[in-house]
Amino acid sequence: MLHKYKYILWDFDGVIINSDSARIEGFVDALNAFPKEQVDQLLEFHRQNGGLSRYVKFRYFFEKIRNEAVDDKTILKYAKTFSSLMKNLLKDKKLLINQTVEFIESNYEKFEMHIVSGSDGNELKFLSKALEIDNYFKSISGSPTPKNDLVKDLLENHNVKAKECLLIGDSINDLEAAEINHIDFMGFNNSALKNNGVHYIESFKKIF
Repeated sequence: MLHKYKYILWDFDGVIINSDSARIEGFVDALNAFPKEQVDQLLEFHRQNGGLSRYVKFRYFFEKIRNEAVDDKTILKYAKTFSSLMKNLLKDKKLLINQTVEFIESNYEKFEMHIVSGSDGNELKFLSKALEIDNYFKSISGSPTPKNDLVKDLLENHNVKAKECLLIGDSINDLEAAEINHIDFMGFNNSALKNNGVHYIESFKKIF
């Protein structure tokens, strides 16, 4: 099934690591000065748009939920607070999704692998090193650059041919990034994606 690909692009949250509870805790803590009902609206937006960056989500919180203007400096402040929380909460190897990591460990020499994530790029590099998985990937990139652009830049800068490239993700945003860049997509860990992409991965042990 994977023989046609030379490159695999990986989403991080929900595909390589079980991070959702930590992400929710991070948003709640970072926004603890605001009304709970407003934070709950953000959490619902977060659940529906897992592949979007925290920068987009914090801006959504202020502009769409609170209906107030917000500058880049304020967004960056909340993003930094959120990132500090994530570095502490997510450096636990017990949160890694075992079947994914086992597949990566067994196949990283067969494919050129890259991480393209909505999570903060510097945070991703920190966590990948702390979790001792960084050596499996040719590159690790994240926000604030949108995922669509991350994939586009990777295709251009690494001389990757779109027809030889596969993106594996767990959100509609991952699917959109693949479609916009004309590469194949496989969904994982989200049954809502079962009818999208070239295949849905029920188990990495059965993907071949």
